Amino acid sequence: MKFTINRQSLLKPLQQVSGALGGRPALPILGNVLLKVEDGMLSMTATDLEVELISKVELENEFEPGSITVPSRKFLDICRGLPDTSDITVALDAERVVVRSGRSRFSLATLPAIDFPNIEDWQSETEITLSQAALKALSRRRNSLWLTKTCVIT
Repeated sequence: MKFTINRQSLLKPLQQVSGALGGRPALPILGNVLLKVEDGMLSMTATDLEVELISKVELENEFEPGSITVPSRKFLDICRGLPDTSDITVALDAERVVVRSGRSRFSLATLPAIDFPNIEDWQSETEITLSQAALKALSRRRNSLWLTKTCVIT
């Protein structure tokens, strides 16, 4: 697996999926993010076994398909510390991932992608798309019928 991506294109989706991870994961692999490269897309997945977040980014440069997991917090900290306009190259080298940008080089331990929890793919019959603002507004609205309904079991 190998890919090169602009820091700004990588950072926001990485921050979003890293939000699914708690402070101290029950299993070591739950502290990792799954990086999967295929068909010109980089997919980043993180889960705490209750919530799974997946973010996909189109790769504009050359890439080699593959998948691996890397420590989410360390990978995020490395990406945050690089200059805004830098390009980041991530390459799997034996059992480590090497992150390069300019003259900087970082090596991260990995865990196999096969060990990453797979929340079964599913397709809903109905899909809806909401803006972030609309979803926030709906989450604040109360259902008055639900709050005032009285039920008697006989």
